[in-house]
Amino acid sequence: MKLFCGDRVLDLSAPHVMGILNATPDSFSDGGQFNSIESGLQHAMQMVSDGASIIDVGGESTRPGSTPVSLQQELDRVVPLVEKIAQRLDVCISVDSSSPEVFLEAHKAGAHLINDVRALQKAGALQAAKQTGLPVCLMHMQGQPETMQLKPEYHQVLDEVYDFLVSRIQACNDAGIETNQILVDPGFGFGKSLEDNYQLLAKLAHFKQLGVPVLAGLSRKSMIAGVLDNAPVDQRLYGSVAGAVIAAMNGAQILRVHDVKETSDALRVVKATQTHL
Repeated sequence: MKLFCGDRVLDLSAPHVMGILNATPDSFSDGGQFNSIESGLQHAMQMVSDGASIIDVGGESTRPGSTPVSLQQELDRVVPLVEKIAQRLDVCISVDSSSPEVFLEAHKAGAHLINDVRALQKAGALQAAKQTGLPVCLMHMQGQPETMQLKPEYHQVLDEVYDFLVSRIQACNDAGIETNQILVDPGFGFGKSLEDNYQLLAKLAHFKQLGVPVLAGLSRKSMIAGVLDNAPVDQRLYGSVAGAVIAAMNGAQILRVHDVKETSDALRVVKATQTHL
């Protein structure tokens, strides 16, 4: 399976590492560390050196309880950083956004992929994504970031997440976005209980039936802390790597992570194993 990202092609026959670059002051794990162009570029360079083939640039925190930012704030955080990375690094650049204007400006700046936690449901998002011609990642989220973890509730979480993604793939097709330009993400930690998250992880292979690549992002999240005696963010490395390995062995082709070197090493072992399955 190959993913065509503008002038780049990602071979998805083996899992890829997507390095997280939060250009925000309030992200749950690394807020404020990389919210200048120079520090963001340096971190992107390190992640590429450590094995990331995709850098995911975001300018709006979507952690539980977060508050929305203005469009101008998001543009100011994301677009110059995308442009700088595109000029300096040979890497696929993803933009973590739900805003049509950010899609369009980031594409002009050199982005190759749209990663939208709201699955292109904002007004104008489908049309803007189609206009860029870039592949899109559709994520499931119950509610909105500011309230999503207050009381998430499902009858059958696997079926409900799956059906939502089916409906969003259809919405993309109706807007002129081909299925071969779509990825899906079940949305670990986005309006999910601890039990919901681990049910989705255990059954992640089910989403392969959608016929599109699967992205999994569980790095350092509360679902890791929840089985590690509520370990703080800086003590979730081994649990996060374990989660990435489980996701990859269950069909995830892209792993969105903070700890790139450690995850890349683990996925090399996964790749070596998968060649014998």
